[in-house]
Amino acid sequence: MAKLRIDQLQRALGEKLAPIYLVSGDEPLLVQEACDSIRKASRQQGFEERELHHIEAGFDWGQLHNAANSLSLFASQKLIELRMPNGKPGDKGSRALVEYTQTLPADTLLLVVTGKLDSATTRSKWYKALDGAGVHIPIWPIDPPQLPRWIGQRLKQAGLNAESSAIDMLASRIEGNLLAAAQEIEKLKLLTTDGHVSAELMASVVADSARYDIFGLADKALLGDARAAVKSLQGLKTEGTEAPAILWALSRDLRQILQAAIQVEQGKHPDWAMKQAGIWAKRQPLAGKALHRLRRPKLELLLRQAGGIDRAIKGMRNADQWDELLDLVLNIAGTQSLSPNNIRLNLKL
Repeated sequence: MAKLRIDQLQRALGEKLAPIYLVSGDEPLLVQEACDSIRKASRQQGFEERELHHIEAGFDWGQLHNAANSLSLFASQKLIELRMPNGKPGDKGSRALVEYTQTLPADTLLLVVTGKLDSATTRSKWYKALDGAGVHIPIWPIDPPQLPRWIGQRLKQAGLNAESSAIDMLASRIEGNLLAAAQEIEKLKLLTTDGHVSAELMASVVADSARYDIFGLADKALLGDARAAVKSLQGLKTEGTEAPAILWALSRDLRQILQAAIQVEQGKHPDWAMKQAGIWAKRQPLAGKALHRLRRPKLELLLRQAGGIDRAIKGMRNADQWDELLDLVLNIAGTQSLSPNNIRLNLKL
């Protein structure tokens, strides 16, 4: 399967349409824009009908065969779109996709949209069956060092000329949220009269659009990024997130990692131990970093600290729940905010 970068897609679509397009990735804005480009190009070339299928548990893969072989009353050419978020069609789906490629239907274009594909998936039968018949557009996240350049390009595409300090400010505010960046650029188009975006203008109109979510906070703490974790905690507090919900997420991760640590002490391989502890495969690299950094006694102490915060939330201890959540987040991230003796003393109060 020919692979195209997203910046190569537009030119390729202007030449000749492939019978199959596979768009994969976890960056919603870029995935959406790639799919929009394919849909637009297909309409321009006569594929006026679009049939959409969401691949979920129990999906009838016979629908793909029916869609590919049914005649339309409204258009002579048709776009079939399969949305498969987890990139796992299962045995039936794999067979259906293989069969589709064996007899490519005339006047039909297939668009498959998935999340990020791992190396094992790219060795699967269904993926290999698409190989040679279509085009794969893998969408990769924009790394922090690349973000200012990406923002600068988007601003130019919007007809805006921004100072470098303004671009850096936007990159800092949105923290990798490309959708938020696109929305802010649309806002700037309405607010500037001459197309110039100064740092002062950026500061006055760009909201803090960072994605503050509970699981993102837990991930940053486990990764050991104390600064980012504290910023996420402060953002959650400002947005009105309840302290018990944050404590639940942090405590769940600590319990799972402690279970894994106990297994590792008994000689088990860390990957096996994390799987047995119920840690999702996607989060194991992150949890593995915390498992390497936080030993069993430390994890047990952190869980005691979490228990003390729970009692403070319930009014059973005289303590500020947000201050103690801050201490817990810092300690998980590897920044010692309190000595162990002080933590033990506080938990007795």
